[in-house]
Amino acid sequence: MLKIEESSFIAELKKKVDKESYEKLIRIRCPEVHRFILEQIDICNPDDVFVCTDSEQDIGYIREEALKSGEERKLKIRGHTVHFDGYHDQARDRKNTKFLLSQQVAGINCIDREKGLQEIRKIMHNIMRGHRMYILFFSLAPLGSEFSIYAVQLTDSSYVAHSEHLLYRTAYNEFVKRGEKIKPFKFIHSAGELDERMNSKNIDERRVYIDLEKETVYSANTQYGGNTIGLKKLALRLAINRASKEGWLAEHMFIMGVHNKGRTTYFAGAFPSLCGKTSTSMLRGETIVGDDIAYLRRKGDRIRAVNPEKGIFGIIKGINPESDPILWKTLRTPGEIIFSNDLVTEGDDVYWTGMDGEIPEKGINYSGVWYRGKKDENGREVPPSHPNARFTLDMKLLENLDKNFDNPEGVVLGGIVYGGRDADTNVPVIQSFNWVHGVVTMGAALESETTAAIIEHDGSRKINPMSNIDFLSIPIGRYIENHIKFARGLKKPPLVFSVNYFLRDENGRYMNDIEDKAVWLKWMELRVNEEADALKTPIGYIPRYEELRSLFKRVISKEYYKRNYIEQFTIRVVKNLEKISRVESFYRGIEGVPTILFTVLNEQRERLKKAMREYGENISPTVFES
Repeated sequence: MLKIEESSFIAELKKKVDKESYEKLIRIRCPEVHRFILEQIDICNPDDVFVCTDSEQDIGYIREEALKSGEERKLKIRGHTVHFDGYHDQARDRKNTKFLLSQQVAGINCIDREKGLQEIRKIMHNIMRGHRMYILFFSLAPLGSEFSIYAVQLTDSSYVAHSEHLLYRTAYNEFVKRGEKIKPFKFIHSAGELDERMNSKNIDERRVYIDLEKETVYSANTQYGGNTIGLKKLALRLAINRASKEGWLAEHMFIMGVHNKGRTTYFAGAFPSLCGKTSTSMLRGETIVGDDIAYLRRKGDRIRAVNPEKGIFGIIKGINPESDPILWKTLRTPGEIIFSNDLVTEGDDVYWTGMDGEIPEKGINYSGVWYRGKKDENGREVPPSHPNARFTLDMKLLENLDKNFDNPEGVVLGGIVYGGRDADTNVPVIQSFNWVHGVVTMGAALESETTAAIIEHDGSRKINPMSNIDFLSIPIGRYIENHIKFARGLKKPPLVFSVNYFLRDENGRYMNDIEDKAVWLKWMELRVNEEADALKTPIGYIPRYEELRSLFKRVISKEYYKRNYIEQFTIRVVKNLEKISRVESFYRGIEGVPTILFTVLNEQRERLKKAMREYGENISPTVFES
């Protein structure tokens, strides 16, 4: 029998939804879900409601609604569609993405919880009038896994609903099966009033508010996926908070399998946007588990990881046959793919910046009718596709999907890789001395230029701990402490590495070629399996020249010269010392940072100073060969 409290929610829902939706909802015996749905229907006041189950019929209905509503339009290649966000709604909105907290937390953009709830409820009052509300159920991580977090998403955007079906595992049946045992993440989104292009009109009232207490996210007057696809980075913020309480990690990381000598070694990697994260995880000859988010748990004496997603919402700029052959092939092959904020040509094909071929003369893009030389209101030229233009697809379309992609036990991590945009300091690849040294000098000290994935990007260099600073829902000090403690006591924690694809010479020329990353990864794989030697430097272990020369020939059929090795792997002492000072300055202003962070940084400074006294400001790797 239903409980009295649950019955009251169900009784009210029966008045709000049609018979079919009611019958779908009553099968989920979870008062928290019913209460949430009822509250949001009362606030948002949609014209009607559609409850989506796991059936292909329901999922197909949403796919067709996205076309019928005009939020998406068909393209030339079968299964491909395009969506346009508003001209000023093209990236994550840092300013208006806030946590609802009863007490201020340093380093976190927040608003008083009660004040924030009053504001967002006022903004969302009747916001769905004239719209349909879609009710969707998903699992973050493989179904029935220890890693699984279940989620309910309400939205009036068929594009958002369609995107989530490509990106996440449907879980209506799990909600039915688990009932009151479900502790769901909850998401409510409305695009708000729309203009003639089906874009959000009231951008001045764009809000993304995150209530950690109730594990609920409110998103209004926006359509860009990073602000609206609830289970993406919005869910990551909730997961970081839950993970901190439960003793696991929720990270902004890819997971991939590196193959060598008949074995598969799994790596996770954290890179800020536009820093080579997806291209690394999609390297030819390797396999992918996930490109963006990872949940990590200690299992026995190892660390295992899963991808909470099943699809990719990826930046498309620069994808071409040379740089990303697997993604390129997928994006030019029939299959269910949503392109967003790219250029649509007169032949209903799609063009994006950095793909092969000539730039079209004209077409339709996020700015409306587009033509070569078009300028915006500030006199700046409008590119054919936005720098943050995206594609959304189910990873089952990829030819390199790893066999353990859906393994509920996850995969054992052999290594963790950190990488950012760095023109003048870090060598192309380096291994930390140990877990804590890696967490501090490579993870917590991760530094990179800002990119087009955020609205306020200006190219300046910023410290971004574990590439996760935009999504932290707990104090930075606690986040660093959680990482330091996470592998404590493990006999074989993952090795920690740092990579830098963006090192330049004095003339501004990149020292790395695009394909070189495959070599760095193979060296890391050998290190994890104790089959490669290394040179010990003041900042970590670097490869030996002869080993790299052999790998370059074997992996990418390229001659690797000693002069290139010396140029790339020279320890730039002054630049490293300057970085340590920047990192210390960043963390000294933050409450609760563990003292071991400053100890490890200072130890690295002293090693560098000692080496500089002996070898000079720029130290060739050859001096470490003896």
